Amino acid sequence: MISNESPDFTNENSNGDVNQSNSVPGQPDEVQKREISKWVADGMGLSEVQKKIDDDFGIVMTYMDVRFLVDDLDLTLVDEEEPVAKETDDVAQDKNPEVSGEVTPESPLGVEGGVSVEVDPVTPPGAMASGSVIFSDGQQKKWSLDQFGRLGLSGGDEGYKPSDEDVAEFQKQLDTALRGKGF
Repeated sequence: MISNESPDFTNENSNGDVNQSNSVPGQPDEVQKREISKWVADGMGLSEVQKKIDDDFGIVMTYMDVRFLVDDLDLTLVDEEEPVAKETDDVAQDKNPEVSGEVTPESPLGVEGGVSVEVDPVTPPGAMASGSVIFSDGQQKKWSLDQFGRLGLSGGDEGYKPSDEDVAEFQKQLDTALRGKGF
């Protein structure tokens, strides 16, 4: 048999109070929406609001439901700004790759050993990495590393062979540079 009576929705909050309202079950009523507005204005994030709605009102809502609710209420989430520290000269020097020893693709390596290695910012087809090297005697070569890990040198004087010390320094610096790029 069908009843013509309208349903009476009741929501019980954590205090045991029963709120008579015409709200949709599983959705906050007007009083609860005002409370949620206060939480958002106080800087609470969506996940915190979601948990608090469940804890305080016993209403389980998904993250997206809370996001839509905040949007429907025309609330703006408050982002906590991270304090920006002033850089001192010491910190600025630490961020300088030549001072701190940090490796970047654009920075030449190994000035102290007489061998300088640079990594190209754009890798040519068929190579995993490429760049150039200047050996201690001033000879410059292009290098490339293929997908099998084979190292190749090209360009410069065709008959040039670097010293064993330069080769060892080149390999050491190349390893450092490639590790800095995630290889």
